[in-house]
Amino acid sequence: MALQNIGASNSDDAFYRYKMPRMITKIEGRGNGIKTNVVNMVDIAKALARPPSYTTKYFGCELGAQSKFDEKTGTSLVNGSHDTSKLASLLENFIKKYVQCYGCGNPETEVLITKNQMVQLKCAACGFLSDVDMRDKLTSFILKNPPEAKKGSKDKKAMRRAEKERLKEGEAADEVQKKLKKDVKNKGSSKDGLSKAKKKAGSSDEEHNSPPRRQAVEKVEDDEDDDDDIEWQTDTSLEAAKKSIQEQLTAVTADMVMLTTDEKEKKPKAADRVHNSPKAENGKTKTNHEILVEEIKENIKKGIKASEFPLFLQSLSLGSAQEVMTALYEALVDGVEKGFAKEIIKKKGYLAAAATQYEESELLLLRAIEEFSKKANTNAVKEIALVLKVLYDGDVLEEENIVQWYEEGVAGNNKDSSVWKNTKPFVEWLQSAESESE
Repeated sequence: MALQNIGASNSDDAFYRYKMPRMITKIEGRGNGIKTNVVNMVDIAKALARPPSYTTKYFGCELGAQSKFDEKTGTSLVNGSHDTSKLASLLENFIKKYVQCYGCGNPETEVLITKNQMVQLKCAACGFLSDVDMRDKLTSFILKNPPEAKKGSKDKKAMRRAEKERLKEGEAADEVQKKLKKDVKNKGSSKDGLSKAKKKAGSSDEEHNSPPRRQAVEKVEDDEDDDDDIEWQTDTSLEAAKKSIQEQLTAVTADMVMLTTDEKEKKPKAADRVHNSPKAENGKTKTNHEILVEEIKENIKKGIKASEFPLFLQSLSLGSAQEVMTALYEALVDGVEKGFAKEIIKKKGYLAAAATQYEESELLLLRAIEEFSKKANTNAVKEIALVLKVLYDGDVLEEENIVQWYEEGVAGNNKDSSVWKNTKPFVEWLQSAESESE
C-alpha cells in the first residue's frame, strides 16, 4: 500500500514519521444514482486517529452532496462523480482543521468537547489546545456524534520499554545458566581429581607421605631463608602506571581513563592549539568551544558516517565530555533559524553515536540542549519540546533521564526560565502516558 506524509506541508520530508495511505476512489452506478466510493477510507481514518464517518461527512458538507458511511461494511459513499485529486485536496483541508495541532503542526491530537459545546484539539506532544472554528458545518455533526473514549490500552512507548526489560531479563537468565554450567564442570573436574588422589594414596602410604613431607618442609624453610635476603620494591613510576592501565583495559578505555598527570601534559598542548588557532574576524583568538564546533562541522561536511563518529570524538583533545556534547549539538543546528526538530531528525544518528561514548550521556545531551536554547534565538526555546519528543521517539533519550533533568532544573534558582516553561507540557505528557499505561 502506497503511503504519504500526513499534511501537505510535510510532503517533502523523507524522515517524517506520521504517514497515511494514499486515497483510492471508485465510481459506482450511473445517471442520477452515480456515487463515488472511497475504497480505503477506514485505513485513512485509522492513520488520522479520527472516525471514518467524520471524513465522509466532511466531503458531503464541502461538496454539497449527500454522504454516508456504513459502519458494518466500512463503505464510504459520496453522491456524484468526483475526482480523486479533488477529494484528496478536501482531505488536506480536513487534516488542517481537525487533525493537526494549530501550535506545532503535530497530527497526534485528540478531539475534545467542552462543557460549553465547543470542539477543541489537544496536542499530545506540546499540550496546546486548538479551538476549532464552530462555524464549520462538520462541528455540529461532531457534537451529535462525539468520538469514543480511548480504551485503556498500553501506549507504544510503554510496550517498547516492556520489550527492552524482557530482553534484559532474558540476557540475565542466560548469564545465570552459563555460570551454572561452569560450576557443574568445575565440580566434576574437582571430583575426578579427588578420586585419582585417593587411588594414589591407597597404593603406598610410605612412598607418598613421609619423604615428600620432609622434602616439602625443607624446601619451604630454604625459600624463607632466601626471601630474607631479598628486598622487594614496587615500581611507582608514571610509565609503569600507564603500562598497567593499558594491560587491564581495552585500547578504547585506556585512552579515556588516563592519569591526572597525563591530563596535565595535554593541557599545554590544548593551550598551544588555542594560541596557534586562526584569528576570528574581530581579531580575537578563538575559544576551545569555537574550535570544537568548527572541527565537528568540518568532519560532518566531509561526510563522516555515524558509525565512524565515536572514533572521531575520541580523537578530540580539547574539552570535557560536557563541552564536546555541547559543541556537537551546536554544530548540528548551527545556522538554523526555525525548524530545529526537523534538523535533529536528519542528524540524530550523530547524537545517538555520541551517546555511547560517555557515562550519563543522555544528561550531557539534555544539558547541551538547555545551554544552546538559552543563548540561541527565541525559536530554539519555543521548539525545545518538539526536539525532546523527536529524540524520545528515536530512542536517543529515555523518559527517566528527561524527567530527572527537568526536576533538577526546576528545583534550581532558574525555575521561571522559559526553557522549563516550554518543557513542562512535554514532561507532563510523559508522566500522564506512564500513569495511563500502569
